[in-house]
Amino acid sequence: MWLFTQWGFFSCVCAREGTGAPQEPVDPQHIMVRTRVRSHLESLQAHLPDLIGSCEIWENADAEYPYRILVSKSIWSQVMMNLTQEIDYDNFMSAVESKPCFVDPDYVKTLKAIRKSMQADHSPRPSARKAAKQKSQ
Repeated sequence: MWLFTQWGFFSCVCAREGTGAPQEPVDPQHIMVRTRVRSHLESLQAHLPDLIGSCEIWENADAEYPYRILVSKSIWSQVMMNLTQEIDYDNFMSAVESKPCFVDPDYVKTLKAIRKSMQADHSPRPSARKAAKQKSQ
């Protein structure tokens, strides 16, 4: 799952058993929270220290997501619940841009590019589809 938050971008997947190598079986009890930018994990840890503050950040420079923490699925569920309950904004982009404790200009720029891509790559809004249908009749 890709997760875009006020604290950064995370790729959350089941961890692997044993050494964690791709050939190892999936560990359905643990989540590997991965990111490309260390400060994103550090910001999330600082924000939720009681849940994930003590998780060691592992680094693998050769990985697509070089920074990772391992979290039990039950703890990660609590993290997700906290993030959901904290939503107090009606515009995600504005909330990220105004977050005083987490300012990453590259993250904001990336979010804007994703938003633009999603707007361009998906079908028109329902009102535009309805108008197009009425014209064709």
